[in-house]
Amino acid sequence: MSDTAASEPRARWFFFTRPNEVEIENKYTEAALERHKREGLELAVRARWIAMGLTGLLLIFLNPHWEVLWYHFILLLICANGWMIRRAGRVGQSRTELLLIFVDLLIMTLGMIIPNPFSDDVRPLAMQFRFDNFQYFFVILAAGTMAYSWRTVIAIGTWTAIIWTTGWVIAWWVAVPIPGISEKVAEALQGYPDVAEMLDPNSFRSSIRIQQVIVFLMVAVTLGVSMRRLNHLLMTNAGLERERANLSRYFSPNVVEELSQNDDPLKQVRKENVAVLFIDIVGFTKYAAGRDPYDVIEVLRGFHARMEAEVFRHHGTLDKYLGDGLMATFGTPVTTPLDATNAVSCARGMVTVIDRWNIERRRAGEPEIRVGIGVHYGSVVLGDIGANRLEFAVIGDAVNVAAKLEAMTRELQARIVLSDAVRLQLEQEGSSASELTAEFTENKGHPVRGVEYPMDIWVM
Repeated sequence: MSDTAASEPRARWFFFTRPNEVEIENKYTEAALERHKREGLELAVRARWIAMGLTGLLLIFLNPHWEVLWYHFILLLICANGWMIRRAGRVGQSRTELLLIFVDLLIMTLGMIIPNPFSDDVRPLAMQFRFDNFQYFFVILAAGTMAYSWRTVIAIGTWTAIIWTTGWVIAWWVAVPIPGISEKVAEALQGYPDVAEMLDPNSFRSSIRIQQVIVFLMVAVTLGVSMRRLNHLLMTNAGLERERANLSRYFSPNVVEELSQNDDPLKQVRKENVAVLFIDIVGFTKYAAGRDPYDVIEVLRGFHARMEAEVFRHHGTLDKYLGDGLMATFGTPVTTPLDATNAVSCARGMVTVIDRWNIERRRAGEPEIRVGIGVHYGSVVLGDIGANRLEFAVIGDAVNVAAKLEAMTRELQARIVLSDAVRLQLEQEGSSASELTAEFTENKGHPVRGVEYPMDIWVM
């Protein structure tokens, strides 16, 4: 083992947090969380500005004197700091954001403890703690949950406890009691020491201060645990959505929905009667010869995107891409009462889409795209194949016959070739077979290369 490889685990010891496999796989979820957090912070800042504005008006109503400007100054600092938190906010750990939150708590604490320098009112410093201002810290704690980080919530709880406790202890230490008040209160309330302490203007009521901090820490820990569980739930749901996204690469949305609610594994091998469709670009090798490879790839991307959309629109399953073509099945992994109908409708829809695309190509001076489509209905074997990398496979004579019918479109100069089995299944499904095959002509007993007996086919 090299020194670099040996030192890598030891180097990781110096980090408190590091991205794990789940975090890497859920980078798109984190991007979504980032977007939602920024929206939440935007709302929080606007709500803060509105609340501070209303509070400022209320203070003027309650105390219509110049000394109220001190509290307006505190409100402005809180508004400005909220704007900076919005700018620095992001999902996960942000030192700048945490520092600004610390400043938020410090501003609130100082505003509640320091006496108003513009006020001539002489009152004991302990009276600053009689206005129940500590409850506003719960607003900051609730806003911290918008960070989608349990660490942030715990940090707010811890810092508030430390800052608030330090603040009132220092205030108690430096406070100069007004002489005589405590004695007069105690004398007036002899025999009621608890009431005397409650009404004593010089008393800091240490038990109440400690109770506030303990209750706040309990709420912070509870919210932090809830946020951690919420994050775990979000990441778990992200994994489920990723699995659904992987399924959507192969199956139409309605099939993905059915698979997500089905407990039976796909790897159970079974036989089913399904419709199989092959489509291919006619003369693509000649078209690609001498052209820029990037242009060729762009044409294939445009072709595949349009054809894939038709497959999914008609409730089909995209089995695989085949270079300049693709294979689709209808009735996999779960059969439906309209599999043949969906397959034929899809084939006709593909032709319509190609015609519209060719109009755009002619206007751009590009050659038209011609396609051949073969559709057959019959028995197949389906299930997962592979060991480490699984692939949902559909195999059987129906697949081979559909591929042969698609190849026959060159020989017959046709756009779509259907087997008679498809026509019979259309009638059994109760669909309007005459409308779906209105432009088709029947060709009885036509030999098909690779098929032992001649087949009745329908040609468009």
